[in-house]
Amino acid sequence: MNINATLLGQAIAFALFVMFCMKFVWPPLANAIAERQRKIEEGLSAAERAKADLASAGQTAEQEIAAAKAKAAQLIDQANRSANQMLEDARVQAAAEGERIRQQAHDAVDQEINKAREDLRKQVAELAVLGAQKILQQQVDPAAHAKMLDELAAQL
Repeated sequence: MNINATLLGQAIAFALFVMFCMKFVWPPLANAIAERQRKIEEGLSAAERAKADLASAGQTAEQEIAAAKAKAAQLIDQANRSANQMLEDARVQAAAEGERIRQQAHDAVDQEINKAREDLRKQVAELAVLGAQKILQQQVDPAAHAKMLDELAAQL
């Protein structure tokens, strides 16, 4: 066998193989590689968008948390003010009730004092009548001398 013919045959076969590969094998491989690159780029851009969305969502969540904290602080402050107002109202009401009870007690004491004075006047009048009766050694009729007894009680 001739080595030149073998090399020439192998060179032709290799050239046909290369042309076959360039025509039928290489385009689908190039398309697959291009498609894969496109998918990778889309994945990277989607990851970047997701990263940006995550950062935006984090900021939004922080803002909402801050707003919730502010609202909670406002509600607590309002509740404290309401509780203080209720305490102050209760104090005022208790003071008014205490004053009313004190006034009732004062009125009751005044009534008791007046009643005691009236009782003392009657007792003094009776004692005066008894004393006068003993002095005169006669019976003095209290009904007949009621006007005189009333004047005497008023003077006492």
